[in-house]
Amino acid sequence: MTDHPKKLAIVVSRGLDDERATVAFTIAKTGLASGQQVTMFMVSSGVDIVRKGAADNVQMNPFDPPLKELIDHFQDSGGRILVCPPCAKVRGYADDDFINNAQVVGSPALHALILDGAATLCF
Repeated sequence: MTDHPKKLAIVVSRGLDDERATVAFTIAKTGLASGQQVTMFMVSSGVDIVRKGAADNVQMNPFDPPLKELIDHFQDSGGRILVCPPCAKVRGYADDDFINNAQVVGSPALHALILDGAATLCF
């Protein structure tokens, strides 16, 4: 019998200049592999990570896969990416500036996950 939650919400506030962004996607990938439904909510400079082309040539740690590979694997494995609207707007980003399947939605989407029992992590 497992006691872990079936849903995991990861809030990412770190951008392309912080190794914790890679760590967040590595942990998200492991969550998916363990059978959890994983959603990443990108806020602050975290929204920069999922802008089209931004992660294409980023590898923050030589022992980790490139960031684009982590993002692609996460999405291909069923992970969801949500983007904070005000965080995108302040950077001048429109909905179509983000990678495929990234959804620009407000914090009520995150709170819905939490109310549904999702465990939360923040990076």
